[in-house]
Amino acid sequence: MVDNKINMINKDEIEVEAKTAQEAIKLALSKLNVKKSKVEISILREENKGLFSMQGTKLAKVRIKKIR
Repeated sequence: MVDNKINMINKDEIEVEAKTAQEAIKLALSKLNVKKSKVEISILREENKGLFSMQGTKLAKVRIKKIR
C-alpha cells in the first residue's frame, strides 16, 4: 500500500506525492477544492518503479498553485 503525502505550502499552493502524477493531481485539486482550469500544475517528479518494479519505488510529486 502506498501512503500519499500532502504538504500545504499555503492556502493557495500544495505539494502532493502519490503513486502516479495523475493521482497526485486529482488529490491536490480535491484538497484545494478547485478545477484543473484554475490552477498551475508542476510535475516535480514522475513515478519510478525501480529495478524490475521490486524495490526503490518513488512516488510521483506535483505542486499545484491556484491562479487568479
